Amino acid sequence: MAPPSRSFLKDPFGRPVDSLRLAVTQRCNFGCFFCHKEGEETRGPECSAGHIERIVKAASALGMRKVKLTGGEPLLRRDIVEIVSRIAPYSDEVSITTNGFLLDKYARELRECGLKRANVSFHSADPETFRKITGSDRLDQVKKGVTEAIHCGLAPLKLNMVVLKDINDKEILHMIEFSKEVGAILQLIEFEPIQAGSEPYWRNYHYDLQAVEDWLKALSLKTQVRELQLRRQYYLRNGAIVEVVRPMHNSGFCMHCTRLRVTSDGRLKPCLMRNDNLVDVLPILTQNVDDLALAEAFKEAITRRQPYWRA
Repeated sequence: MAPPSRSFLKDPFGRPVDSLRLAVTQRCNFGCFFCHKEGEETRGPECSAGHIERIVKAASALGMRKVKLTGGEPLLRRDIVEIVSRIAPYSDEVSITTNGFLLDKYARELRECGLKRANVSFHSADPETFRKITGSDRLDQVKKGVTEAIHCGLAPLKLNMVVLKDINDKEILHMIEFSKEVGAILQLIEFEPIQAGSEPYWRNYHYDLQAVEDWLKALSLKTQVRELQLRRQYYLRNGAIVEVVRPMHNSGFCMHCTRLRVTSDGRLKPCLMRNDNLVDVLPILTQNVDDLALAEAFKEAITRRQPYWRA
């Protein structure tokens, strides 16, 4: 059973750490050209379901009671249902980020074994643009997954749209309408080219969401500011809900980050944008070292946390 306490560890900047973003694979069946692979630069063996359970159990004991499973595409793991079943008892909320291709197959079973929410990477509702971004022509299959997930109660379901200049930026209004129609929250995400790293690449695709956010505010009945990274949700007059994620050069965003990442090959990752401060826990897991060593590794990773963007 999950422990009742909620005592959070804090990093050197006073930020509580209450959640994990845990990559279970780097494999993916789509080929989004801008994918940052959760900041993973190397590819080692994937953690087993048992290893993932130990990681989540240790994190839970330290106050990290929300878990987001990511990839790659997490539904490519044949044991994804087992993974959710194993970690759900240690979590207040287990959620997943998926490209949606296999969601209609797994949504109900995942919901029944403890999954609470889903985010679907959904960058365009136009088949041609969808194909250009993802390298796949399975837009209809993804839509089926979205419908099934909502029907199964994986709510609130969010559609993650990375806004790309001259590719899908003209679709924002249409995506707002689409998300309202299917009963999802639209999450507009600012492009962050952490792996390409080149200035021309940044200039080619970055789309500043400030003007969009000002427009959303003018159309909103109310605005809600989330505790995580001060993300704002806009409740529009037409019934749509739009959340805006603007991480780049945003010190407020970083100063309100409360999550610790875990790579698919078993390393604790204090920040998406860095790979020089990782803590490898795979040796602890594979050599059957006791959980005290795992807890100490978590504490070490949290001491290495620094806001990437600072005021």
